[in-house]
Amino acid sequence: MKRFLVDSIDHLDLIVWLLVICFFCASALLNNGNIQLSFVGAGGIIIEMMLISLSIEIIIESLKNKKGLGTLIGFITNGPEALCLIVGLWVGDILFAASTPLGSNIMNPILLLIAALICGRLITTAKSRPIYTLVTIVTTAFLAVGFFLIKPAHYPLWLGAVILSTLILFTLRPCEDACEAELHVFSPGLWFPPAVIILVSAGYFLDPVVSFAADQSNTPKGIIGFLVLATLTSWPEFKSCMGLLGRNRPVAAILNITVSNITNIWLAAGGVGFYLLSH
Repeated sequence: MKRFLVDSIDHLDLIVWLLVICFFCASALLNNGNIQLSFVGAGGIIIEMMLISLSIEIIIESLKNKKGLGTLIGFITNGPEALCLIVGLWVGDILFAASTPLGSNIMNPILLLIAALICGRLITTAKSRPIYTLVTIVTTAFLAVGFFLIKPAHYPLWLGAVILSTLILFTLRPCEDACEAELHVFSPGLWFPPAVIILVSAGYFLDPVVSFAADQSNTPKGIIGFLVLATLTSWPEFKSCMGLLGRNRPVAAILNITVSNITNIWLAAGGVGFYLLSH
């Protein structure tokens, strides 16, 4: 297990951690923020990312012989977005609440492309269910961006379009190819529950940590929500895509992203529905 944890942290994590530090410290320097506390906030975000990445790797290892792994991971990796949505609804800001799951719909396909390039599986991934993948990614991205372009009076129409289109897309999702059973590198029954708890807990603290870094660096919260926070909450999807593509399971990786995008739309729709009923 110790060796597995060490191998789960690679140069990609280190690069992203460095970019997070540079982003917040540079923002603090340009916006007259507190550079020292911005660095502390960036460090907190790095710890969050590490915990999320490790928990996802453990979950994939635990479930790798399960049928429908891509769909399962697509649901599991939306824990951080769900918790950020709840926080936004708690403070009564529907735009902020929806920004993280909807912003993730833009980042997810980009991260899938990056994962395919890094793993050398770009051609294989592009040839795996291309029509369904393209239609799902474009539709969910259009619904995500469209939400921010409509007036609150049109939210019910948006909800109707979301329910109809996403149910069709989810129903038509492709079946995953059969795979040969792999040996586990540790006992999955022992480590799966703690990994899920770590993932949910990390998602719970993600928004407060990012908000602290944003306040200290004087970074506009809109940028934090739609770019930084959306990217960070999409990191589990990226790590799971890396793991699935590394195991030569491109359909599972695609389903991880498409199901995650559909789930993000459902999360935002649930938040909008709650907002409409409570106002």
